[in-house]
Amino acid sequence: MSKLSKGYRQRVSMAQALLHDPEVLIMDEPTSGLDPNQIRGVRKLIRELGQSKTILVSTHILQEVEPVASRVLFIHDGRIVFDGDPSRLATENGTLEQAFYTLTAQPV
Repeated sequence: MSKLSKGYRQRVSMAQALLHDPEVLIMDEPTSGLDPNQIRGVRKLIRELGQSKTILVSTHILQEVEPVASRVLFIHDGRIVFDGDPSRLATENGTLEQAFYTLTAQPV
């Protein structure tokens, strides 16, 4: 597997995780290091799998949230500071990035 590109290593890892048909999948930064075509494929796969499985995606890349998530949790200092629909969060704050900043920025 060490001779495979990052994208193919990601695919192999995902295939290994899916072999046992789990009800819940936990993905940490699933699109990190992928090219735009690979990112599109992973997003599509996450949406498709999300129709029949619970998928938890952990990411710091907020642009990855809206294309795949129907529910968002922002955690700051070990506490949930938001739990809800990503489109509502973006609408109320302009962008997910601004919402995250508003909810997590520490006073200086």
